[in-house]
Amino acid sequence: MKYPILLPNIFNHPFTYESKINLRLGEFVLVPFGKSKITGVVWDKFEKNDNKKFKIKSILKKLDVTPLKKDTINFLNWFAEYNLIPKGMALKLVLLSSEAIEKKEKKLYEPYDNKIKKNSFKLSINQIKSLEKMSYSNKKFRVHVLQGTTGSGKTLVYFEALKSLLEEGFQSLILLPEIGLTSQFEQKFSEYFGFNPAIWHSGISKKKKEMIWSGISSGEIKVIIGARSSLFLPFKKLGIIIVDEEHDQSFKQDEGVTYNARDMAISRASFENIPVNLITAVPSLETFENIKKGKYELSRLSERYRNAALPKYEIVNLNNTKLEKQSWLSAKIIEKVNLHLERKDQVLFFLNRRGFSPNALCNKCFSSFTCPNCTINLVYHKNKNNLICHYCGFKSELKRNCKKGNSCEFVFSGPGVERISEEVKRKFPGKKIDIFSSDTMNKKDAKEKIKKIINNEIQILVGTQLISKGFHFPHLNCIVVVDIDLSSHGHDLRAAEKNLQLYHQLSGRAGRTGKPATVYFQTYENNSKMISEITNENPDIFLERELEIRKKNKLPPYQRFISLILTGENEKKLEKEAFNFKNFIENKINGKILGPVNAQIFKIKKKFRIRLLIRGSKSMKMQNSLAKIIPKYKFFKGIKLSVDVDPINFN
Repeated sequence: MKYPILLPNIFNHPFTYESKINLRLGEFVLVPFGKSKITGVVWDKFEKNDNKKFKIKSILKKLDVTPLKKDTINFLNWFAEYNLIPKGMALKLVLLSSEAIEKKEKKLYEPYDNKIKKNSFKLSINQIKSLEKMSYSNKKFRVHVLQGTTGSGKTLVYFEALKSLLEEGFQSLILLPEIGLTSQFEQKFSEYFGFNPAIWHSGISKKKKEMIWSGISSGEIKVIIGARSSLFLPFKKLGIIIVDEEHDQSFKQDEGVTYNARDMAISRASFENIPVNLITAVPSLETFENIKKGKYELSRLSERYRNAALPKYEIVNLNNTKLEKQSWLSAKIIEKVNLHLERKDQVLFFLNRRGFSPNALCNKCFSSFTCPNCTINLVYHKNKNNLICHYCGFKSELKRNCKKGNSCEFVFSGPGVERISEEVKRKFPGKKIDIFSSDTMNKKDAKEKIKKIINNEIQILVGTQLISKGFHFPHLNCIVVVDIDLSSHGHDLRAAEKNLQLYHQLSGRAGRTGKPATVYFQTYENNSKMISEITNENPDIFLERELEIRKKNKLPPYQRFISLILTGENEKKLEKEAFNFKNFIENKINGKILGPVNAQIFKIKKKFRIRLLIRGSKSMKMQNSLAKIIPKYKFFKGIKLSVDVDPINFN
């Protein structure tokens, strides 16, 4: 008997194999492919062979794995069509290193025993109302947005929803935007439910991933807390999806197969006919617009848990004070921080820049130090004593021969968190100070560092935006935004929205246990209106105005963007090819083409980059027309095309 078998590769169609074994849709099999053996899945449609005769190979064996559900296969077919990728690459996201993991002994899943224990957590009246509005118990598809002030106890509400579904034997998926959040979140989960969830992200060992994959597939493991990739796990009986911090830009996968995990989570829930809940303090504009249209339902938590007060805001105008040489902290800020430290408050200095300095210059020859592989500056990291490219990872020692003789004399322009940390150590001697960024929190000691912060063993933190993402630090009652001006300018159409979400999240780290808290903004801006707007208790006012601007200018979420990026090592050939490609597709697609233009970062990893942007209606017409025309164009050797549907950034 013949079967269509989809393979985890760049093909957009299944291959025909035969077998004497009776197979069902979704079964995992091992098949010969070329000179190797490869895992495949019995798919829903045969390939189009145009009456060509070819030798049909036999399936080697059926694997002892729970078959993929038809709903999951339908989702993967749609996912491939929407994001303009081959179906085989969509399947690859489901598998683990292109393999399916066969069932294991039950005792291996004992660490995730799924037995819910009683706890002492009690929901407030507002939390109970939000829980009732979720309507998770009808087990049908609907999108519910739980919007709550930071520290309002949103997590407790959806934990209660999960509890009911787990008791009925359903599996649950909680998506988090950052792997750095998982350790504190895992502890919170264990305290509430009395058992350990399975954690899934790039830092988990292969052996552990194999056990979790098979446990999810067989239904033995009930709860996954994970990053983007966990969305594609082969759940046997998925009952609910939670997308925590739904507004977070980190849900966008920018390398390899590009997709937005939040949007794809909503689609998977739709295909599986299960509820999906989006959790946020400030919704993304896309979500906000869907709430306004009545497409998504909304419940709000307007008060903090146990009535803790929101922090106050204070603006420190840097035009009225003279900073010391090589200093970024005003005398007024030092005075304020000392008062907080006397009250045993924990303090955070916030600057969204990693490393010591973003620019290293020579004082004699005036050369700046750029990456040889990318068109961006190298960032000086003093802790490692080297210059690092944050795009390709290139490293260089801080030693150069100067054009004007001898060695370069370095001048560092602008601060990063390491530089602010040095100044903080000088201004507050004797205090325990630590840096909180992706450079310091992906290490093995991250869990221990978080524990010390919670216990107030670290008095002063210097952090990047990573610290704004859902952490609960009970003693943090003073936040100093070193320079808000650094992040309020630029050419990103989402800049205003990002700032609104960032500073709401950031201020939400302070005053969570009831003590008075203050966020101080250092700024050279004479107009304080922007800060007032992005810290307003009601973010809807800002979002409403931003939607009007987007609508007027025909920007997302009112139109769809698809970004086409051509890359190649030869700049002139690439430029010529970009114009040829535009001319080839221009009158054959349902959308308007903008460009080609050099990408904002023109070269990454020794490859030049040219961008085309297609804009059109919010339907599948653009994708469908592109899917037909792109395969007909033969690119010059060495030139590669990447497609990004609904791009988040335009680098």
